[in-house]
Amino acid sequence: MTISKKPIRLAVVGGNRGFSVQNALTVLPDLIELTAICDWNEQLLQKWKTQYPEIATYTDYNKLLEAPDVDAVLLATPLTVHAQQAIQALKAGKHVLSEVIAAHTLEDAWELVETVEKTKLTYMLAENYCYMRPNMMIKHMIQQDVFGPITFVEGAYIHDCRSLTHYPDGSLTWRGELNRDYNAMNYPTHSLGPLAQWLGINRTDELEYMSTYSTRNGSVANHFREHFGDSHPGANPEYWKQGDCTVTTIRTKKGIVISLRLDWTSGRPHNMTHYGLQGHRGAYLSARTEDENPLIWLADRSPGSSPDGSAQWEPLWNYAGQYDHPLWQRWLKEAEEAGHGGGDFFVIDEFARAIHEYRRPAIDVYDAVAWSSVFPLSAQSIAGNGATVQFPNFTKNRK
Repeated sequence: MTISKKPIRLAVVGGNRGFSVQNALTVLPDLIELTAICDWNEQLLQKWKTQYPEIATYTDYNKLLEAPDVDAVLLATPLTVHAQQAIQALKAGKHVLSEVIAAHTLEDAWELVETVEKTKLTYMLAENYCYMRPNMMIKHMIQQDVFGPITFVEGAYIHDCRSLTHYPDGSLTWRGELNRDYNAMNYPTHSLGPLAQWLGINRTDELEYMSTYSTRNGSVANHFREHFGDSHPGANPEYWKQGDCTVTTIRTKKGIVISLRLDWTSGRPHNMTHYGLQGHRGAYLSARTEDENPLIWLADRSPGSSPDGSAQWEPLWNYAGQYDHPLWQRWLKEAEEAGHGGGDFFVIDEFARAIHEYRRPAIDVYDAVAWSSVFPLSAQSIAGNGATVQFPNFTKNRK
């Protein structure tokens, strides 16, 4: 395998979220190094400059893309601009690591695929939830057929983000604009990404069709009324298109059903992760809180018997010695110090290695657009009263 020897020179676009990469940059200096930061906020740029005096800073994305000492960009910007910023960077000769989601329209998704295919540069989606230790361990177990044939998986993103929908003056952030302008499963990849990797989507199976339902809204309007008064337009539920809770059901070509739930506006404790799996010979439930263990049941291995009702769950970690993913075995200490359950470390590591090794990354452009297309497809389904919609074949020209 041919491997490039010089570190990838990375520019972070969107300095606030970009701080999450620092651990990986410190641990992986031979693979990747920070060269530049781009953000409109001068105070934030100065914060980076204080910590990394040698880096260049930009407030103009176009100027950044002209820089000859930048090989790749990490897009940590609002999701509605990810696709076009990625396309622009690829055309400028830069590799792209994009925060989620990759694209919020089918037109952007197709253009992104075509640009990656034309430029032959590395594009990776930075879906950090795929790299959380339990998610990677379950993936490793599925690859060894521990659960038998899979029939059903579920994932949910349940997180009260109402305080992130606005600035202190009541103007809307990008999250607030999403809730105002769209009624859709607008943030699907934290839920779907790990499940798609478990099931080998775009490898051994494909997403075939889906339908989506959304509840009535009200939680965001209540929040704005409490914080900004009745005179704020956000105090009126009709101002918001997004329902409080959105549920999508997907069927794959192999007949596996995927259930997704999105709720970032209802008041409740934060579910950092919410995943489940059912196979012919076992089942899995993720932990709901930091104090809980992820749970597993394996036929003929776990205590009790399922048919007579005596079956008992046991901690997933009982099987870590046998089934912990090799990446976590190698990088346990470094990953545990990174954000999002270690995911922020692994996405940087995988992105850099894919470039150095001249190979497709683990979460490539075809994965990125398939998972992200749930956004526009769900909007179509909701508008059609839960109508079934087909997934496009984004891989038709893949080589």
